[in-house]
Amino acid sequence: MKRHGILNAPLSGHLARLGHTHTLVIADAGLPIPADVPCVDLAVLPGLPALLPVLDALLAEICIERVTLAEELPVKSPSFHDAVIERLDTLDRLSLIPVGRQQISHEAFKAEVSKASVIVRTGECTPFANLILHCGVPF
Repeated sequence: MKRHGILNAPLSGHLARLGHTHTLVIADAGLPIPADVPCVDLAVLPGLPALLPVLDALLAEICIERVTLAEELPVKSPSFHDAVIERLDTLDRLSLIPVGRQQISHEAFKAEVSKASVIVRTGECTPFANLILHCGVPF
């Protein structure tokens, strides 16, 4: 039994296979999931699990160099956006290289999802609450 970190076996396996430039999508409950992209579906009920605790768990496990958000997020869900930015700011303070931030339209975001190495679906029901994590290297 693992002592800490991600306990979900399929998710842990996908994380171990990620390399530099791979992408991981953390999706809300409504984001369309392409049939040909692996998906670890954590959703149980609307809101469970919420996206932010899943983000926290993933940030503790993987190295990222950039995050992509929908440009609609700060307008439609400002408090959620602020919570994401707060986490990225904390990550910036802890690392030597700041995490890049990119905003694209929701339509462009959905097109990028098809290029992901894995999608982690949450029960999040906040509008436009989806993130693309771009993997970096810890050296």
